[in-house]
Amino acid sequence: MLANVKSVSVFGIEGYPVEVEIYVAKGEMPSTIIVGLPDTAVKESRDRVKAAMNNSGYKFPGNNVVINLAPADRKKEGPVFELPIAVGILVATDQFEIPDLHEYAIVGELSLDGKVRPVKGCLPMALKCRELGIKKILLPSVNAPEAAVVEGIDVIPVETLEQTMGILTKAIVPQNYRIDPDEIFQRHSEYEVDFAEVKGQEHAKRALTVAVAGNHNVIMIGPPGAGKTMLVQRIPTIMPRLALEEALETTKIYSVLGLLDSKISLIATRPFRAPHHTISTAGLIGGGSIPRAGEISLSHNGVLFLDELPEFDRKTLEVLRQPLETGNVTISRAMNSVTYPARFMLVCAMNPCPCGYYTDRQKECRCTSYQIQKYASKVSGPLMDRIDIQLEVPAVSYKELASDPEGHSSELLREKAFRAREIQKERFKDQTIKTNAHMTSKQVKKYCVLDDQAESLLHQAMVELGISARGHSKIQKVARTIADMDESESIKAEHISEAIQYRNMDRGLQR
Repeated sequence: MLANVKSVSVFGIEGYPVEVEIYVAKGEMPSTIIVGLPDTAVKESRDRVKAAMNNSGYKFPGNNVVINLAPADRKKEGPVFELPIAVGILVATDQFEIPDLHEYAIVGELSLDGKVRPVKGCLPMALKCRELGIKKILLPSVNAPEAAVVEGIDVIPVETLEQTMGILTKAIVPQNYRIDPDEIFQRHSEYEVDFAEVKGQEHAKRALTVAVAGNHNVIMIGPPGAGKTMLVQRIPTIMPRLALEEALETTKIYSVLGLLDSKISLIATRPFRAPHHTISTAGLIGGGSIPRAGEISLSHNGVLFLDELPEFDRKTLEVLRQPLETGNVTISRAMNSVTYPARFMLVCAMNPCPCGYYTDRQKECRCTSYQIQKYASKVSGPLMDRIDIQLEVPAVSYKELASDPEGHSSELLREKAFRAREIQKERFKDQTIKTNAHMTSKQVKKYCVLDDQAESLLHQAMVELGISARGHSKIQKVARTIADMDESESIKAEHISEAIQYRNMDRGLQR
């Protein structure tokens, strides 16, 4: 007796189809074998399935049962196949007849009493089902909200094995779960913070608006209490709102890692991740014996904030260089290789010296020149060179703190950044990139044309400040963004001048 049940699993953040084949042989010694490169969790499924079937009032066969998970050359992980295995055994032993079983994809973990437990990665599974033309997916009720954001597929939530069989045999009418993505964006796309709450630091607000407009990386250097963290926390509020495609791609990462809140089926705001400086390389980039995404992928389409940058392990920081250039990260192991998206805006903050007060005009710095140099050298030159905007954030004066007027709101700053993004969208409409920060050398040469005065100013800065070739390119990209914010076709001297002002580490910090 043979039965086939369609299921889905996840590799990286993409779903792939799995055929669960059940063969029950009569007259042989009782045994249950799972083949098809199962991991330990999959091998343990046979005992959970047996207990779940018996406790649900069904009979587990006392014969030789062979369970094959195809394709057999890809390693299978997790308990996602337990529900389809149970359904397949019930069909193969003639306890149920389900003529339209091929129309369903089934996923779910079983508890010993027959309840269906949630699994990870149901959003990419539902997306893969739609791609394959499978119209119905039967999954745990807890996972139904995240899968229901996928249009064109019936999401059928189940809570027990008994209910599953009732739906498949038409004894129970299924209640399809439906969600309107537009409604989710309306309810969950607002932020609790606003730039209007930040007093003073107008220069920093301007620089961050420029950074968002062109998707440039930023580092802020300033004394403790200057408001660096407060500013960074509000960056997502001035970034363009997530498009549905971006929201789905970001949500897939959280879904696969099991980090998606059951009450929120779609991530509707830009991610903001701020890992502690004790984080390991695997935690930041991703890794493990079974490759999983790290903080840079969780920051995809959002902001990765590294506070107290010199306190991070230098080797850990160095692995950021490749993802910053490519927008993805590949984790290779002996058995497989996984690529995760990692297109994020890197924002860093650091003190100018160990005591923090080197640039503070009101507090005396007690660090020696050697200590200051050693502290700054913890961040490598090549990494610092990849940060477009290097911004000095001074301490806020009492007069600014005591002032009544609020600063520019996030809505106003977002509108400025959005207009520049629209210009870039039109500029790069037929190309793979979307923003100025990701221009190639060829594109910089084409789109960053300087007038004579701007060219002369940039040449002077290169000579006097010793700016590297990469720094030269970064200045042109930032200047292009500033020009876009001014809706200027050409890059003028004032645009280059402002871009140079955002290279504080090249010019040297001033007391």
